[in-house]
Amino acid sequence: MQVTRSQISLFLCLLSCASSLGTRYTPDWASLDARPIPEWYDEVKFGIFVHWGVFSVPAFGSEWFWWYWKTALKPEYILFMVKNYPPGFSYTDFAPDFHAQFFDPDEWADIFEASGAKYVVLTSKHHEGFTNWGSPTSWNWNSVDNGPHRDLVGDLGAAIRKRSLHYGLYHSLYEWFNPIYLSDKQSGFKTQEFVEKKAMPELYDLVNRYKPDLIWSDGDWEAPDTYWNSTGFLAWLYNDSPVKDVVVTNDRWGLGCYCKHGGYYNCADKYTPGELPDHKWEKCQSVDTISWGYRRNMKLSELMDLPSIIKDMVKVVALGGNYLLNVGPTSDGMIAPVFEERLRGIGAWLKVNGEAIYATKPWRVQAENATVPVWCVDVFKLPLICLCLTLLTPKTSYNTVVTLLGNPEPLKWAPLQTSGLIVLLPDLPFTPADAWTLKLDEVA
Repeated sequence: MQVTRSQISLFLCLLSCASSLGTRYTPDWASLDARPIPEWYDEVKFGIFVHWGVFSVPAFGSEWFWWYWKTALKPEYILFMVKNYPPGFSYTDFAPDFHAQFFDPDEWADIFEASGAKYVVLTSKHHEGFTNWGSPTSWNWNSVDNGPHRDLVGDLGAAIRKRSLHYGLYHSLYEWFNPIYLSDKQSGFKTQEFVEKKAMPELYDLVNRYKPDLIWSDGDWEAPDTYWNSTGFLAWLYNDSPVKDVVVTNDRWGLGCYCKHGGYYNCADKYTPGELPDHKWEKCQSVDTISWGYRRNMKLSELMDLPSIIKDMVKVVALGGNYLLNVGPTSDGMIAPVFEERLRGIGAWLKVNGEAIYATKPWRVQAENATVPVWCVDVFKLPLICLCLTLLTPKTSYNTVVTLLGNPEPLKWAPLQTSGLIVLLPDLPFTPADAWTLKLDEVA
């Protein structure tokens, strides 16, 4: 029987697929770190982070309100409580006022979709320990038994998925004032009662109940990964969980794991590398530069404007990263108009320039040494795309075509001596983002 080249290729493809499907990961970093990050994550590029919890009720200073008030003893937090609440008022007394009475998950999902984001990450539980779902291990300190009396995680997830967006969940491993955690901490983390009774049961419950596409772990840094049993959980997540083939994770799984172990790297809040990393990464950034949670005392000067957000996003994507932009809703379930305005502004820019963001790959040069900021990306199997004017790096040819996204007419250009070109720009259309995209076909 004669075997054709196409039959051989098909056989090798099937063999490769079978090998991939049969991969089992062992609970150690050498094995877990070898797992490829699912492709969807690198393609989507832009997501929305949502910090929401009991901290949204005082809505003062930071989502770390409880810690700053009771442990750090910051004077401004103590004074805020003295002025506004009666003696003996405790942090847990804020929970009944976490009403979320105006929370409309479809309205939120519409705003997120309009922003051009392709994934959304909600805080299922922050360091305060209050869970935004009916956690069976968080009696009366959850959104079903207290406050909203709703399954916030489930309600938002259903709305997000109706719009074909990916849904991720943030989860803090530790809890500031949980007595079981504090007991383990007192033992030097030689006991693991909190992990066995609280942290791990909640993670397994979240995955089995809501099937998130992404787990954004946090609150890990006080103890090593061996205390958290992180490798055991990740081995189950990658091997046997209902999301084993699609789930993405970050690198916050224990002291020393940042920028070293896990899925993609966060490294630190608002981290941006100085050069192209050799591992997939994500920058988490907040529209409110002071806080991740909503603040009633925020000022306009403390918020990122649209040009700053777009510039930040473009730099991140050019360096191979994803951009996760945070907004903090109010305790009654509203996304502040100023945040909505920013998100819709991003979406309007992406409608014209999204080809320069989604599904791109880093180019051989990430930034041009030009008089205006120029960041470059390579659209996979498509042309090179750069932002703005005199370009020194691209090598042109007779077939090179330069266009401005949103403008159908090719632009006039002239080559420089060995590489690069000068582009004659038209009158640039107005955009609140102050950023435009040049598309270069047939360049090297």
